Amino acid sequence: MSDALYVQLLDLAGGALLLTAVVILWRRRLTAIVRVFAVQGLALSLLVGVLAAHENDPTLGGIAVGLLVLRAGVLPWLLRRALAAAGNEQHEARPLVNVAASLLAAAVLVLIAYAVSQPLVELFPSAASTAIPVGMAVVLIGFFALVTRRHALSQLVGFLLMDNGITAVGFLATTGVALVVELGISLDVLMAVLVLYVLANRMREAFGTADLDDLRELHD
Repeated sequence: MSDALYVQLLDLAGGALLLTAVVILWRRRLTAIVRVFAVQGLALSLLVGVLAAHENDPTLGGIAVGLLVLRAGVLPWLLRRALAAAGNEQHEARPLVNVAASLLAAAVLVLIAYAVSQPLVELFPSAASTAIPVGMAVVLIGFFALVTRRHALSQLVGFLLMDNGITAVGFLATTGVALVVELGISLDVLMAVLVLYVLANRMREAFGTADLDDLRELHD
C-alpha cells in the first residue's frame, strides 16, 4: 500500500468514525441509532484493517475481522433484539439536552479533543498519530451521550461509543496492540453489554419501561 493511499484511507475511516458519533447525538429514534452504531463498527474495523495492510501484519488483520464481527455484527444485533422487546418504546423521548445544543456540544468536544491530543501527536508524529484526536473526540461524545440520554439503551450506546473511541486511540497510538489484549477487552465489553441487555429487559418486564425518568417517578 502506498503512503498516499494509506493516509487517504486512514482519513476516510477516521472521518466516518467521528461522523457516526455526531449522527448518533443527532438522531432520537433508537432504531436509527443502532444502525449508525453498526456503521461506526464498520469504520473502526476499516481503520484497523488499514493499519494492518500498511504494517503487513496478519495478526492485526485478524483483529480487524474480529472487530467487524463484534462491533458491526454481534453488538448491534443484541441492541436490535432489545429494541424489538421494547415494542412501542422506540424513541429517546426526553433527553436532558436538545438536538441543537447536543450538536453544539459535539463541536466543542471535538475542539477539546484536538487541543488535548496535540502533545501526544507531537510526541509521536506519524500519519496514524494525527488521527488520535478523532478517537479522543469519539470518547468525549460517547461520554456526553451517556450522561445526557435518559433511555437505558441510549446510555448503553453512549458507553459503546466510548469503547470504540478508546479502541481507536489504542490502535492509533501504538499501531496495534497484542491480540490477547484486544480479545480480553472485547470479551469484557461483550459481557458488559449482555449484562446491561438483561437488566434493561428485566426493567421493562417489571415496570413496563426502560426510561430512567419514568423509573425515578415510580420510586418517588
